[in-house]
Amino acid sequence: MSGVKQVHGFAVHDSSGVLKPFSFTRRETGPKDVVFKVMHCGICHSDLHHVHNEWQSSNYPMVPGHEIVGIVMEVGSEVAKLKVGNHVGVGCMVMSCGECDSCKKKLEQFCPKVIWTYNSIDLDGTPTQGGYSTLMIANENFVLQIPDSLPLDGAAPLLCAGITVYSPMSYYGMNEKGKHLGNLGADNFLVSSDADALKKASQSIDYIVDTVSAPHDLEQYLELLAVNGKLALLGIPPKPYEIMPKRLIFGRRMVGGSLIGSIQETQEMLNFCGDKNITCTIEKISVDYLNTAMDRLSKADVKYRFVIDLETIQKA
Repeated sequence: MSGVKQVHGFAVHDSSGVLKPFSFTRRETGPKDVVFKVMHCGICHSDLHHVHNEWQSSNYPMVPGHEIVGIVMEVGSEVAKLKVGNHVGVGCMVMSCGECDSCKKKLEQFCPKVIWTYNSIDLDGTPTQGGYSTLMIANENFVLQIPDSLPLDGAAPLLCAGITVYSPMSYYGMNEKGKHLGNLGADNFLVSSDADALKKASQSIDYIVDTVSAPHDLEQYLELLAVNGKLALLGIPPKPYEIMPKRLIFGRRMVGGSLIGSIQETQEMLNFCGDKNITCTIEKISVDYLNTAMDRLSKADVKYRFVIDLETIQKA
């Protein structure tokens, strides 16, 4: 297997976003590389943006997917942290420069030379291709160990959806045990279209994590924040926000952003989930349902994360 590897996957070839069977190659195994059989891959909403070129940065053909989990099949001669048979995963990035300030601070996601898992250019000049495929190869420093206590399919969404929320919760201080975090569910909820309910909830919330990628008015959410409240932005709408400075000044409120998380943070999160037996609620699909799943996702017709069973690719 140490030579060039033939891989089967599903790719989009234009902004129509239609996924079709696609064969391609992955590089020879280098001394620091880990090769693993892809078992499952989550479908992220950013996959939808990319396949339709909504961010005006898509290169085709493109194999999406950056919530990739599987089982190690081969390791390079200098790999020290992983071995054949380990359960592993790859998230949104597969390489960074290792020399810039961000990399030295273990914040690889902010490296100006970061190489994304798909729709990016690898060190050898070839396009990176993602996890809607049968096989993955990556440098060991960007391959994460999945605790054996976690089912692979339920762990896949942690590699983007999970860390995207975990990182800002940690950074902005939303993770105080017994105070800010609880079980799945809620004692109360607000509907943003209910003006009366929003008015009653004015200045009552300490933290808001905003995952919305569509244009929306931040003013109504800032009004919900208590003194010293924090609003963390995770979505990337296509238009600028408008904020009245007095909303921040009169209340010492803060608006900040966050981008996925570092490799160190992601491993920390995975270990935490393994220790506490935390997994994701998913809707598992076969590859022949891919385009239907994408269509449903575009219509917000999904309650939990779509996760692809890549073993079904041989039957497609």
